[in-house]
Amino acid sequence: MKYGLNIRTEAALDLVSAGALIHRLDPGILPFRKALTCHIHVSGGEFNVAANLADCFGMQTGIVSAMVDYPIGDLIAERVKAMGVRAFYKRFKHNGVNGPNMAAVYSDRGHGVRAPVVFYNRANEAAAQLKAGDFDWASIFAGGLRWFHSGGIFAALSPTTSDVIIEGMKAAKAAGAVVSLDLNYRAKLWNVWGGHERALEVIGRIVENVDVLVGNEEDLQMGLGIKGPEVESKSKLDTNAFFSMIDAVVKKHPQIKIVATTLREVHSTNRHTWSAVAWVNGEKCCAPTCELDVLDRVGGGDGFASGLIYGLLSGETAEEAVKLGWAHGALLTTFPGDTTMASLDQVRAFAKGGSARIQR
Repeated sequence: MKYGLNIRTEAALDLVSAGALIHRLDPGILPFRKALTCHIHVSGGEFNVAANLADCFGMQTGIVSAMVDYPIGDLIAERVKAMGVRAFYKRFKHNGVNGPNMAAVYSDRGHGVRAPVVFYNRANEAAAQLKAGDFDWASIFAGGLRWFHSGGIFAALSPTTSDVIIEGMKAAKAAGAVVSLDLNYRAKLWNVWGGHERALEVIGRIVENVDVLVGNEEDLQMGLGIKGPEVESKSKLDTNAFFSMIDAVVKKHPQIKIVATTLREVHSTNRHTWSAVAWVNGEKCCAPTCELDVLDRVGGGDGFASGLIYGLLSGETAEEAVKLGWAHGALLTTFPGDTTMASLDQVRAFAKGGSARIQR
């Protein structure tokens, strides 16, 4: 048993994620009120982890989600397939007028002193209609499963999505898989149907089934109700604020073996200082710190989570797993879109301290 986890060595699927698929409209550096064109990125906090693990790290992954039979759904399904992710869909028919829909996220990139702006259209979203009993977990996991992943964004969509997560987690546990959750606390989403108090109740029920938790100090405070440090950290890169909360996390949820997060100091929209940290079954692991020239910051945290999970599934040391997550998250910010365009060789080279010198 490594890292305090019993990780299966072989299975048909290395990881399955459960969550909403979305399409993100990206006008580049122009704000939407002046936009002329948009790129379309297929995304989803939970899907991104499965996509990154498949495309960059060569793992066998799947996504459990809703899919609507209309052109936007076709576009999203094609991109899921292109990333090498196996799909397990509950299908919905579109009525030609108001849905159900595949959610849209609008996100410009900002530039310099102008921060990115993110807003949603999740009206009549198909994924929010998912409920317990919609998926045959025994069939999905029939060939074996090593890791199951979900997140707070999916949990926040409706009163029923958390039941899907918990049902999937329990089925994954029964199949011998490790279970992870990215807290990804989004106040805008929770405020629509219950606010912070409801979030604490819902996330609390989910976390009872979790072995590995991804989330920063704010996520731990807002999602788990863990009291933060009395003294505000001097820097966003200060690890003391994070580690000071771990005892309270583990006391409240003693089955959790790993808590990890990225650390980011934003100097301007395009210039960040980047690091990562994890508590792994009592061991404190810190990644290096680097300066990022950011092209598109969306998905960096999911990039970290996928690299970390790859390292853990591959039996790397805890510190090396954190470095792989840190390196992959850093590289992901250099690409447009929410999912990876990196190769495993690039990730490993950067994790070892590689540079941006031209490769000939």
